[in-house]
Amino acid sequence: MEQHLDQFSELNFEQGFEDKIRYLHRMIRQQHPSVSRLAIALHEPDTDVLTTFVYSAEQPSPLKHYQARLADCPSLLEIVRSNRPRVVNDMDLFAQGQNEHTQLMQASAYRASYTLPLFAEGCFLGFIFFNSEEKDAFQEYMLRELDMAGHLIAFMLYSARSKIEILLATVRSARSITCHRDAETGLHLERMAHYSKLIARQLADEYEFSDDYIEHIFLFSPLHDIGKLTVPDRILLKPGKLDEAEFEQMKQHAQKGREILDRLLENYGLNGIEYVELLRNIAMYHHEAVDGSGYPGNLVHEQIPIEARIVTVADVFDALTSARPYKPAWSNAEAFAKLREMSGSKLDPRCVQALLDNTHEVERIQQRFTENSFG
Repeated sequence: MEQHLDQFSELNFEQGFEDKIRYLHRMIRQQHPSVSRLAIALHEPDTDVLTTFVYSAEQPSPLKHYQARLADCPSLLEIVRSNRPRVVNDMDLFAQGQNEHTQLMQASAYRASYTLPLFAEGCFLGFIFFNSEEKDAFQEYMLRELDMAGHLIAFMLYSARSKIEILLATVRSARSITCHRDAETGLHLERMAHYSKLIARQLADEYEFSDDYIEHIFLFSPLHDIGKLTVPDRILLKPGKLDEAEFEQMKQHAQKGREILDRLLENYGLNGIEYVELLRNIAMYHHEAVDGSGYPGNLVHEQIPIEARIVTVADVFDALTSARPYKPAWSNAEAFAKLREMSGSKLDPRCVQALLDNTHEVERIQQRFTENSFG
């Protein structure tokens, strides 16, 4: 009887997706030392935006917190359309490139690249980029092995995203089954998720957010008010102001939201998903205020997790600029003025400023996810 060491078994014990990618990169470099960088960009189909996600390299990535529309990247778009990878063994070919990411990569130490589109179940997920600091590094014998790694990564990525989709689908179904028809329409949730991502990207350097962390804020933010499933319709749908007892019951939805998530995670066996504590924090603390007047814990300033502070600003802004049965939609100018007024008392000033610094991007999100009814 012979024993064999299954090196891939380590992937069962690495917790984070980025850790798995780095482990695979180390394995690749054992056979192909010239592969000095491995990076993944995700595609968001609703906006056609490619966003940097995770990478593995000894040196800092030339592309960090970067995004671009796939339609504005003709060579990458052709890779998707043809479902054929691209080999560039001399990146001097990009010397005259006009896109920012092309210029940054051409100016880096990398001299060759192999770009593989990531598909799973027929769905385009994004790209994986293999880079080398040597020209002519990517030969046919190597590409076959990199293809296998790329398809493994696509499966891992699809599996990780599917777990989060299970949570989102469960919440959507629960809202429908229990007939909760509050003001949080689907497009409200889409907009505030994109606002949250926008704020997180703006704050990334200051807080040292990874692209992986930013992506999970985007994925988890629509679950912020899951606790409202426990609020009776007579309170949730009341057109006027809540009385004191009703408001106290409404406030319980933050704690209830975390409890619901804990049960869902346990029931679906999803406690191992990445950044699960970030998800809990968003549900639990998105009604805290930096002056301590919020709930459920009357937390102040940095006591409130930054992901909750981000989602709060995104949620308040979209609530202000959305029509409700009891109010018309505010203009962006009116809503921005209100955010400035609340900055430093109810809302985190850095998060407010991050949104104010990206008004054009805010408008693009609104145009993409506009609706004609309430929300």
